[in-house]
Amino acid sequence: MKKFGKYLLFFFLMLNSLGFADNPKEKINIEEHLGKQIPLDVSFKDAYGNDVSLKSIVNKTTILAFVYYKCPGICSPLMSEISNIVNKSDLVPGKDYDIVTISMDERENPKIAYEKRQNFLSLINKPFPKDAWKFLTGDSVSIHTVTEAAGFHFERVGTQFIHTTCVIFISPGGKISRYLYPDYNKKGEFGILPFDFKMAVLDASEGKVMPTVGRILAFCFSYDPSGKKYVFNLLKVFGAGTLLLVAVFAVYLKVKKPKKV
Repeated sequence: MKKFGKYLLFFFLMLNSLGFADNPKEKINIEEHLGKQIPLDVSFKDAYGNDVSLKSIVNKTTILAFVYYKCPGICSPLMSEISNIVNKSDLVPGKDYDIVTISMDERENPKIAYEKRQNFLSLINKPFPKDAWKFLTGDSVSIHTVTEAAGFHFERVGTQFIHTTCVIFISPGGKISRYLYPDYNKKGEFGILPFDFKMAVLDASEGKVMPTVGRILAFCFSYDPSGKKYVFNLLKVFGAGTLLLVAVFAVYLKVKKPKKV
């Protein structure tokens, strides 16, 4: 059984390397930094124009998402789904968790952050504390300091950005606990399961570091910047399937007992 576990671990490592082993600084991807620390000494502007350090706002489980507020693609669906999951969850915002969105565009200012704040808070239909969701903007140094620490790699193309998306769960001490990749459907909508959300919040509150099962699903899709949507990546899935067959066959040969003559 232990040998089977070793082979299974080997398969997942191979699967991980197939999709994410390239130099992250040259690719648009998310390189999970589980257990690593978010730099809390970095400062941003909140939606009211106040200077805030991450240290002053990451004092409980924090759900972090990198977006840009004028994004014509997947950022708005992501923030809409965050509002939606707040409505569905039985956890208490402001008590069990806070939410922080950071713009990856240094040209965006508190004014646009405030407008987006009003839009997405209006979608929440339950009591929601004023400071439980912070919409931040900042300079390029602050942005890249945090995105690099989180393994979130993106690229500017003209006035827009090419990027993937996820929500990152941060423990009260600033440690990265989990990455959650929302499902994406043909209607251009995201979906986060309330159970996944709740478990991620609870694990982060206890400082647990949990590997991302959902990453296998995200692995099967690539972001198409021209169509501003996710597309099924047949090559990656085929490669992963081949690795799985090889791993299963290797386990079979290893555990199969030779026939007695």
